[in-house]
Amino acid sequence: MIPTEPIRPLKDVWLRPRRVFRELALRPIGITDYLLGCVQGIVNALYLYGSKSAGTHSSVAEILANAFIYGAIAGVVGLFLMAAIYVRLGTRAGGKATTTQVVHVLAYAGVPMVAALAIWVLTALLVGDPAFVKTPGADTEVFLALLLHLQSASFWLLSAWTVVLLVMGFSEIQGIATRKSFGVWILGQLVWFLAYLFLAILLLALFPELRDTVIPQN
Repeated sequence: MIPTEPIRPLKDVWLRPRRVFRELALRPIGITDYLLGCVQGIVNALYLYGSKSAGTHSSVAEILANAFIYGAIAGVVGLFLMAAIYVRLGTRAGGKATTTQVVHVLAYAGVPMVAALAIWVLTALLVGDPAFVKTPGADTEVFLALLLHLQSASFWLLSAWTVVLLVMGFSEIQGIATRKSFGVWILGQLVWFLAYLFLAILLLALFPELRDTVIPQN
């Protein structure tokens, strides 16, 4: 029998996610899972800063530092909270995945976010503060505006591919149809949003000084 080609999860997950998640199913949670969780948290933090036009109030260095510190922590915490949500939802949908398997899917499906982070950091280093402004001003140079639009387009394209990998991953490890897996993903996002909203309100009530971090002021 010809030996099976060894799997390289970080590379093969892009186009062969089902095989990658089958290979990872029996492995324990490792450092790569944590690092990928950190990356996803950092990217989410950078997106939040961009959506709030933080680049008009804070320096690139400050934004990147906050994203890499607080975003990384939030990414790891969110990885396990999301896993708890999807294990429960998957079980109710007839699935049979363990928490470890779901963590693998959530982590490795975020590999495209590594590319998104690299593009975002490179853009920030090239253009500076405008990289975190929601809408470029009318006086923005054509090249700069084009670069920012390309960065935004690449972020959404890579985010969409992450969703595809998540749906396929849940389908594989839970043993459910792709359509049902997509429904589980949507429901999980809704539950996560409500949980995040509740947590954000609670934190702002307990620590009002965080408001300036979450909602940049003029």
